[in-house]
Amino acid sequence: MRGVHILERSQRLELPIEQAFEFHGEAANLEAITPPWLGFEITTPRPIEMRVGTRLDYRLKLHGVPVRWQTRIEAWEPPTRFVDVQVEGPYKLWEHTHTFAADGDDAVLIEDRVRYALPLGPLGLIAHRLFVRNDVERIFDFRREAVAGQLATAR
Repeated sequence: MRGVHILERSQRLELPIEQAFEFHGEAANLEAITPPWLGFEITTPRPIEMRVGTRLDYRLKLHGVPVRWQTRIEAWEPPTRFVDVQVEGPYKLWEHTHTFAADGDDAVLIEDRVRYALPLGPLGLIAHRLFVRNDVERIFDFRREAVAGQLATAR
């Protein structure tokens, strides 16, 4: 698909793979690791059982514009991997793969890989260059720090 962008982030944390997966697999934790400037809120009634086919509804603001977003869990493979994809939302394509690999006795390597594309053809490509790429990178940079902080306090 033309105009598909890829963002990758990884981090190594000193904790068991199961603990890292459990944290990421708890939908409520997504609010804690999303930057406050997005005004992110999960609107799916809780508790949420994560499995293949689970749909999650969110509300957020992108540059002050209210957005509704829905993702579906496409793969659920504890404790090594899960994938969520956008069903409805601001992107033409959003596929986020979360992988977890044991790294030594009590450490885990967490990797995020996001494939995304914007709608509106050439206008979407311009928007990506002007601000979307930077926004997505800032969100995932924030997320990396927030995950480290949240999991450090959970040990």
